[in-house]
Amino acid sequence: MRHLFLKNRLFLFLLIVAIGFTVSFGFPFLFPVFQIALYAVIALLLVDVFILFNRKQQISADRTMANQLSLGDENKISIEISSSYTIPLEVEVIDEMPYQLQKRDTSFKFSLSPQNKRQIVYSITPLERGVSEFGNINVFVSSVLGFAQRRYVLDRKVTAGVYPSILQMRKHEFQVFNKSSQNQGVKKMRRLGNTNEFEQIKEYVKGDNYKHINWKATSRKNKLMVNQYQDEKSQQVYCIIDKSRSMKMPFDGLTLLDYAINSSLAMSNVAIKKGDKAGLITFSDKIGTQLKATKNATQLKRIMEVLYNQKTEFLEANYDLLYQSVKQTVKSRSLLLMYLNFESFYSLKRALPMLRRLNKSYLIIVIFFENTEISKASVMNCEDVADVYLKTFAQKFTDEKRMMVQELRKYGIQSILSKPEELSVNSINKYLELKSRGMI
Repeated sequence: MRHLFLKNRLFLFLLIVAIGFTVSFGFPFLFPVFQIALYAVIALLLVDVFILFNRKQQISADRTMANQLSLGDENKISIEISSSYTIPLEVEVIDEMPYQLQKRDTSFKFSLSPQNKRQIVYSITPLERGVSEFGNINVFVSSVLGFAQRRYVLDRKVTAGVYPSILQMRKHEFQVFNKSSQNQGVKKMRRLGNTNEFEQIKEYVKGDNYKHINWKATSRKNKLMVNQYQDEKSQQVYCIIDKSRSMKMPFDGLTLLDYAINSSLAMSNVAIKKGDKAGLITFSDKIGTQLKATKNATQLKRIMEVLYNQKTEFLEANYDLLYQSVKQTVKSRSLLLMYLNFESFYSLKRALPMLRRLNKSYLIIVIFFENTEISKASVMNCEDVADVYLKTFAQKFTDEKRMMVQELRKYGIQSILSKPEELSVNSINKYLELKSRGMI
């Protein structure tokens, strides 16, 4: 039977009996003893097999998980094992995980009481967007005799999509709109400017701006009345993502493109919740997706579905084509968050004319990445000449990144130089800062 496995304990007993038979050639009176022992072992094996393969006693298993897995986050998977056996069992469970995880040695061993259930909870961290397929659940059971083991192959195949980080999106949403979020990375910014979006006329209270006193309403009511304004909403916020080969660079298992996608989803969610319109543009050597900015209830879902299918293109980015596309798609002044990756000052110089032209018509934020490995090398302790050379080159590249920030600032272009893992927080903070200053 292909689901029957003989355990080491059986082979140990058989080895002892075989040695006994060998010894009994010199001591014939021991032969019947070891013959009985052999029959006893065979009888126990048959009893063990009969118990394990009794059709009235079975093992069942169910896997519980989300339909959408979150990229780069821990996603919990739950398996419930149920036994109808009337004896205690030793159980080993092997779940067939998606091949993208490259995990083939994860198993869970435990004891299971008669006619009882046991829940296993483990987590996985997907590092690749797309469809992930879970296979069968393999359950190996053995009785207290431990001579044989039965394998149950339970067909629980299911597919789940690995989407941009939904958990990260919800976390940042909570931090932005929670009053106690100041200590959690996202800054809540006090509004410095005023907009022209009128809300209502109300009675003056201490602390209101004197400049907002409505003298006509004051004369009619015979008491001080002020105009109340609210943050101007329905501004357009576009996330522009570079998909060229420079975004293929990996950090902690995720590519820079994945970090940009996770950040874009979190940023779009916050913008929509703030009353602004969120849109998306992707590009490489050609223009990819163009999703016009709206604040409809379904817009975030559309953005998520679009981001789910983005792949890196292994060609250079075409910035002139991007400029033409933006001018055709974005008709009014908007905030453009541009997720790019400049690894050298030359690559920035090549894109700078396009960035300066865009900055005349829109408010743009150029977001590029700090190479954390090079940053670590730039402050390393040197032990030999090779370390000195490595540290010198690392400092050169680190200084070049800072020069890029200064170069962009020289032309009045907003920029963010961010570690990949801090990208979402830094992008949202910059958006809140610009909104508080009345720039969008």
